[in-house]
Amino acid sequence: MKGATYNQLTMFHAIVSEGSISGAARQLEVAPPSVSQALKTLENELGLPLFTRSTRRVELTEAGRALYTKTVDAISDLSSAMESVADLSRNPSGHVSITVPRFAYKKWIEPIYAEFCVQYPDIQLEISISDATVDILKDGIDLGIRFGDKVEEGMVARPITPRLKEALFASSAYIERHGVPKSIEELQEHKLIQYRFITSNKLALLPLMDGGNTVQANVETAMIVNDTDIMVDAAKKGLGIGRLLEPMVERELKSGELLPILEDCWSDNSGLYLYFHRNSQKARRVRVLIDFLHEKIVGGSL
Repeated sequence: MKGATYNQLTMFHAIVSEGSISGAARQLEVAPPSVSQALKTLENELGLPLFTRSTRRVELTEAGRALYTKTVDAISDLSSAMESVADLSRNPSGHVSITVPRFAYKKWIEPIYAEFCVQYPDIQLEISISDATVDILKDGIDLGIRFGDKVEEGMVARPITPRLKEALFASSAYIERHGVPKSIEELQEHKLIQYRFITSNKLALLPLMDGGNTVQANVETAMIVNDTDIMVDAAKKGLGIGRLLEPMVERELKSGELLPILEDCWSDNSGLYLYFHRNSQKARRVRVLIDFLHEKIVGGSL
């Protein structure tokens, strides 16, 4: 593959991340024929097709998957090196993207993102809200916020919150009708608003602390939701006992709109981490966002 160039491989990787030649052209801000020609040249050099093509999407062949796997780190290194050198002569600029769960966006990102945009007017910030596990390298995203146990292997990860408790809560109307459970055994006589994960389609387990041991409680289901806002709304309406990470219902618990249930039994979860590929922080547009988020969240201004 002596004739293959950095430009051709960059276009190849853009096609992989976007799933189409037209998408790669938009990402790279070039004409689609330029991407098509670069791919054709690369395939001729290799003597093998890299994609199978359909009317809507292209899929990697075995050779394409092998080429992507063997060059992804090298292309990332070269791209980061070129960008970091170019950054020496200019203010932070360009596109920077972050993926974040909805609750983390509402709690930590929503109050500060506008300040970042004002401070760095030449950076185009893209915020992607997703409760699913995201492969930021494959999806072309610069950095993400996820629970520590969900961060992909090989990523640089910085803790930004302490460990988080999973709260149980109910409205005063529910408590008036059904009473307050005083133990895990009594909790099992109540009804739970259950959460279904969107990605796995599985119902969330209910781990509780019992004398230093973690136990799984079996509680009758009142209803099932896959959205945290619905969980809070249903609990407010007295339909059952809700369960979410404490930061998601901090305001309602403080105001008394929702009341804590079995607080001593709340389980402990991994905290949130800011994570990114090792080369991402070499680009100033990404590094300034990493530093900004770390200062605002870890620095205690939120």
